[in-house]
Amino acid sequence: MKKIIIPISTLFVVELSHAQTLTLSTDQNYVYTKTYLDYNGTTASKTAETVQYLDGLGRPKQVVNIKASPLGNDVVSHIEYDGFGRQVDSWLPAPMSTLNGGIQSGVKSSATTYYGDNFAFGHSNLEASPLDRVLSQIQPGTDWQTHPITFNYDANIDGEVKKFTATFDYTNLESKLTLSTSYTTAQLYKNMVTDEDGNKTIEYKNGRGQVLLIRKVLSDTENADTYYVYNDYDQLAYVIPPLAADAVKNLTSGLFPDITLNNLCYQYKYDGKNRLVEKKLPGKGWEYMVYDKTDRLIFTQDAVMHPSDKWLFTKYDQLGRVIYTGIVRGEGSRIALQNMISNLVITEKRDRAGFTKNGMEVYYSNIMFPYLETVLSVNYYDTYPTGSPSIPTQVLGQTVLSQDSQNLNISTKSLPVASYVKNIEDDNWTKNYTWYDEKGRPIGIHSINHLGGYTKTESELDFSGTPKMAITRHKRLNSDTEKVITENFTYDHQNRLMTHTHKVDNNPVEYLVQNKYNELSQLESKKVGGTSSNTPLQQVDYLYNIRGWMTQINNPADLSGGDLFGYSIKYTNPENTSLSTGRFNGNIAEIDWKTSTNPNDNKRRYSYTYDGLNRLQQGIYSEPGSSLINNGNYNEQLTYDLNGNIASLKRFSKPSSGITAEKIDDLIYDYTGNRLDKIRLPVGVLNNSSGYNALQNVFDYDSNGNMTKHLDKGITSIVYNYLNLPSNISSGIGKIKSETTHLYRADGTKLKKSVISNLAMGSTKEIDYLDGFQYSFYGGAIVAPNSSGLQFVPTPEGYFDFVKNKYIYNYSDHLGNTRLSYFHNGSSVEVLEENNYYPFGLKHEGYNGLVGNPSYQYKYNGKELQETGMYDYGARFYMPDIGRWGVVDPLAETSRRWSPYTYAYNNPIRFIDPDGRQNEEANRDYSSINQNNEGVFPPDWYQKNGTNNVEWKDTNKAVEGYTSLGRSNTIGSSADGYDRMYDLHANGSATVKTGDGETTLLHAEGGETLSIISGGIITTSATSVSGLAVQGSATFAPLVTPGFTVAAGYVKDSYGNGEFYFSYGKANGLMLGIGGDFIPIKTTNPNQMFHVNDFEGYGNSYSAGIGASISYGGTTDTNTTFMQNVNPNAWGKNKNGYTTGGVGYGLGLDVGAAWTRTNTILPFKK
Repeated sequence: MKKIIIPISTLFVVELSHAQTLTLSTDQNYVYTKTYLDYNGTTASKTAETVQYLDGLGRPKQVVNIKASPLGNDVVSHIEYDGFGRQVDSWLPAPMSTLNGGIQSGVKSSATTYYGDNFAFGHSNLEASPLDRVLSQIQPGTDWQTHPITFNYDANIDGEVKKFTATFDYTNLESKLTLSTSYTTAQLYKNMVTDEDGNKTIEYKNGRGQVLLIRKVLSDTENADTYYVYNDYDQLAYVIPPLAADAVKNLTSGLFPDITLNNLCYQYKYDGKNRLVEKKLPGKGWEYMVYDKTDRLIFTQDAVMHPSDKWLFTKYDQLGRVIYTGIVRGEGSRIALQNMISNLVITEKRDRAGFTKNGMEVYYSNIMFPYLETVLSVNYYDTYPTGSPSIPTQVLGQTVLSQDSQNLNISTKSLPVASYVKNIEDDNWTKNYTWYDEKGRPIGIHSINHLGGYTKTESELDFSGTPKMAITRHKRLNSDTEKVITENFTYDHQNRLMTHTHKVDNNPVEYLVQNKYNELSQLESKKVGGTSSNTPLQQVDYLYNIRGWMTQINNPADLSGGDLFGYSIKYTNPENTSLSTGRFNGNIAEIDWKTSTNPNDNKRRYSYTYDGLNRLQQGIYSEPGSSLINNGNYNEQLTYDLNGNIASLKRFSKPSSGITAEKIDDLIYDYTGNRLDKIRLPVGVLNNSSGYNALQNVFDYDSNGNMTKHLDKGITSIVYNYLNLPSNISSGIGKIKSETTHLYRADGTKLKKSVISNLAMGSTKEIDYLDGFQYSFYGGAIVAPNSSGLQFVPTPEGYFDFVKNKYIYNYSDHLGNTRLSYFHNGSSVEVLEENNYYPFGLKHEGYNGLVGNPSYQYKYNGKELQETGMYDYGARFYMPDIGRWGVVDPLAETSRRWSPYTYAYNNPIRFIDPDGRQNEEANRDYSSINQNNEGVFPPDWYQKNGTNNVEWKDTNKAVEGYTSLGRSNTIGSSADGYDRMYDLHANGSATVKTGDGETTLLHAEGGETLSIISGGIITTSATSVSGLAVQGSATFAPLVTPGFTVAAGYVKDSYGNGEFYFSYGKANGLMLGIGGDFIPIKTTNPNQMFHVNDFEGYGNSYSAGIGASISYGGTTDTNTTFMQNVNPNAWGKNKNGYTTGGVGYGLGLDVGAAWTRTNTILPFKK
């Protein structure tokens, strides 16, 4: 095999002169980066410095993070290549004994020594072909050497994949789904991935690169198939999840059954402009979308709103920023409404007179569809609206940015300055104002709540934007006594948080945490609590494995040092191998825990088993060291259908007498589609009073798929608001009745809960939720003294109890479950409460009987337990007794092969759902290790803590005050009934799409920003481009006759895909050159991402230069005219078109000017 490599090399020469003693290796090519973390105007007290050393081909060979470790040592990542220039080994970063930034030798041996493992690197086996396809990947660590991830590339065989067809008629917007036949042999690409535990995923693609089927292999005889069906215009028209695919497995041809289609499948309809206009999710009715002339989403309507002809609307200003939202009554059908605004650009302007609606002055015009029923939210930019609080001149010694730029060169222009959000159930509002410093960073938030009180938060930021101090002032009512909370933060030389102190009013300062890190910047231990840094209430110690996964919180086998709680997680090395085998793909095999509440108690353990879809089958309980180790007292066993709906659940408890575990649940679930119809018991089995009361009552739902009746638990009615949040819950068992009402803001924030019950001669309970401050008010015949008023405010380590006037601290496990609460009682540390849980969240009974704080009910996943036994996650309520949600996932389209009612992918030991919308891995990246050889610190997308602001940072350093989102990510956001998906791309650009992820609304790059619908801004990399190509080229144009041009190179797209390419064509002009070119690629359509396959085809360019050259080019169709080909204004106008701008460096002669027309092919296109 012959491999041709065209090297393009760049030498960076850096002259350094600064106070620190660095000994960079000046005989090497390198790029030195210095980021100031603090600055006093003359010198930097803290910096983050990195040196990337390059080989002679311009490839990184070593990355040195200078003095980056907690002890001030260099942390070095080694990079090496095989004989074909491929990076097959990915070494973990190694802390070194040096601190000067020079290139290091012996990095591999240092890594082996530090990790205590001969395999401190990952390894990829590549195909021996020009495609360099990955055949297997082996993760770092000895345990993973015999458990690789394998990849197989093949083609389908006859009858393996069904051929579904979608036909769409634009005249009536009707679509049909049919099965015609199956694909014959070798019509599809077939790629199979087998994970470390042998679980197989097979992906089938057609020649256009469209995914047609994803097959999860459950067993030798059963698959979970998800089909994707496209219409004639290559638009995704249907998604057939596994349960639906199984329902038609015996169908060989004909129409897809309507009942299966409507109950289980995703359906999409588009208009002639490729905009998604109608969709139907499983279990929900149709949803409708209407756009203006600029393709901005203006109206949305769900199935509940449809009968009343109500629509949610969004209005924009001239810059495309959301200014106000609300509800309006429509006129006729979606098509009629679309026709009415198709040629209109729906914008409003700032207006001093404004208009009044729902008790609020709105300082914007209201020209477009002015007959508004309700205004739900208003956003202001640039200048503060009339009636705003006076703008302070300073916040904690920092000058506040003025809204008037006459005296300054800078102002609040372009910044969001205020937002007003209405209560859904009444016409009261919350008003939020933001103050900025002179760098445009938020330093003050002033929120006036719906009761007239306020919460003011002021932050002092250092040079890098890291908070040094925060002061929060709060009142429920304006007439209340103000509560003042003061927090201070200290950091080390790399801005790792070292201490966090907390003070309430005039109380003594409390040390919430004092952190200590290992040399990889992993949290090694923290001291918790106490008014003195020398006398913490607890020290919590952490351990990790070579993959960076947390394995221990204290030591459950030894609490003799005063630890109140110990917890260990085992992945590959369970102790009880008879109950669970080692897991290598991230699933947890075994968990041990122990508390000090009863010194004579044994350690407790759960062992876990999984099926081929990584769904939890069993949580097997045992007590190592006891007389009956495998007692099974708190076992939980489940089976599922192909969509992940629970089919059966068995649950056990500690016996009231004897030694045999008592079965308290033996439940069978019946469904229509994904909707739970009823829960029943096997024949001859009776309900256990300690378990779920399966009375075979029928569950009811509204047309949005929300559960409206749960009679097994006495819930007779649930009424939802337009955000699908419960505004009213009525319950009654016999003569005992209760009514729960919720008050929500239009952004989904819960403000109040009221519970009225006829129990005990009548009682009432009201809870106010105000910016974290929680109040309780009780009424009725019997009311406990001191039970009403301000109860607590949360802290990062627990909460401050205003009734006790004490700090309460929580031990939480890797899932965020509150396991043990404690406080200092004046003389010693006292345990307040202990909680332990079944895998799906139900609390163990029969021990851990401490009452705790009745006002603080945040337990499983750290969520608040409701009177109904459900947990409030924010977007949805979760039912731990039956292991599922009662409402369809607002972001169901991000995981279509799962039932939209499924909790945590049915793997609640590994995954959590932080807000009820999207699952995420609970124990991911506890370390800062990055497997991409970019140092020990997280990648480049970050979210600023406490805000929705997301930004790309051109650094591989940890950034305190920010949470890493990885090199690429997808985040979801909802507001006022709208859902959006925001794709954060590896090149620093970002895209906003509709909530289903199918329709791109806007793409940003090159430092541009995107507004997040629920508040916040995404700031892209200033250097991001759609794509980049590097090439070697030769051009000969003799002026009098057409010449030629040829080029070969490598192109990379917005998604990180790359391909080698070859271009050839004709050249006109006078030019002779052989050179190397760097070619940035930018899509013509800002809403479109550049894909590497788009590089194939015809294009034109102009280039000129002497020695070095510059060029500008773009794509055209095959059948364009000569005049179009030579006109730059016509370039990039074709489908998936783009333009290029290049800089060339002559490797030989490069002189003259020419126009070229070329055809580009991708010879190794996958």
